[in-house]
Amino acid sequence: MLRLIHTADWHLGQSFHGQERHEEHRAFLAWLLETLVERDADALLVAGDIFDVVNPSLRAQELLFDFIVSAHERLPTLDIVLIAGNHDSGNRIELPAPLMQRLRTHARGRVRWLDDGRLDAGRLLVPLTDASGETRAWCLALPFLRPAEVTGQLAPDEAGKDEEAPNDYVAGINRVHHELIDAAREKRGDGQALVAMSHAHLHGAAVSEASERPIVIGGEESISAALFPDDIAYVALGHLHRAQKVGDERIRYSGSPLPLDFSELNYAHQVVEATLDGERLAGVESLPVPRPVAMHRLGPAPLEDVLAELETLELDDALPRERWPWLELRVELEAPMPDLRARVDAALEGRPLRLLRLERRLPQVAAEDAPERVDLETLGPRRLFERTWQGRWGEPPDNDVLADFDRLRQDVLDSGEEDSA
Repeated sequence: MLRLIHTADWHLGQSFHGQERHEEHRAFLAWLLETLVERDADALLVAGDIFDVVNPSLRAQELLFDFIVSAHERLPTLDIVLIAGNHDSGNRIELPAPLMQRLRTHARGRVRWLDDGRLDAGRLLVPLTDASGETRAWCLALPFLRPAEVTGQLAPDEAGKDEEAPNDYVAGINRVHHELIDAAREKRGDGQALVAMSHAHLHGAAVSEASERPIVIGGEESISAALFPDDIAYVALGHLHRAQKVGDERIRYSGSPLPLDFSELNYAHQVVEATLDGERLAGVESLPVPRPVAMHRLGPAPLEDVLAELETLELDDALPRERWPWLELRVELEAPMPDLRARVDAALEGRPLRLLRLERRLPQVAAEDAPERVDLETLGPRRLFERTWQGRWGEPPDNDVLADFDRLRQDVLDSGEEDSA
């Protein structure tokens, strides 16, 4: 039997409406360490988005490295496998790999290609061992695949010819999966399981309301669960913050361990324990993560109702300030209220709450010529480009124009990552 703990989307260093969350992340990692010890885990799989940005703060990196050292001290035979997500810098994740490997921690940030054009699959295959040191499974550690890493490797007769792939990017993703799985099948011995770990968006999976940006601009990056054949005992996924299985008990998103937005308040956050018996999955159990800092989202309602609801909150005055609950208020107004913030601040005076967001909701203007209000944060770069093009030329951009835009923006993102690594 081999016991795995699957988690993802830590987003260490996240700025929550301008506020740091180091204490919450520290509390989660302390809980995770105790859980690994209590469950006598053999391996920890972290399926990407370890950090929130490609250039994380020193404090965020310190949280990760302190956790790895403490885990090795408490569980010397524990294998830890980390992959980069779309928020991470693959180069940065791999930079300390030689040191981390001495702590039985394996970090994979990018795919590489051999001189003959084949995937360097060997470096993506990580042995998972039991307490006696016997290899019981192989982890297919596949970091987030950026278009520049896979589309340039397609042979001319492969590009655009995959019936299951709508574009060269997805065709490249499919090729990487097929080659890696083939290599894993050749590598494993009798009785050894295959465990795939990937940071991707699968068809049919449920996304969160507002906290997840598209993994690749254009929204055509989602892949099929059929890429993971039945002989893969467990698939540990990252990227989507809602914990869920995708069409099959063995294919799962662990979800984020903490709510990363107020829209994530109303579903459970967890890590997943998967138990392997030989080559097969013997069981899956969800382990709820305690929420170290409460979050309250009040409204939308008139100000008087929101303030009345605020009065009903049960609060602990003894909490240190870093553990005070986060608060979002959504107030419906009939007309602009210049003193709204002052009235809210007065209601919060002396209460152990941290107001992160005050949303004002005014009635919609009925006039046809009223300017449309645009929320740039939720609109996103691609939709903003489409609207701008429509306004300038009187018609929406065609697919070729959108493809050029997608490639240009991805080049900019990749360039920024290289500069920060």
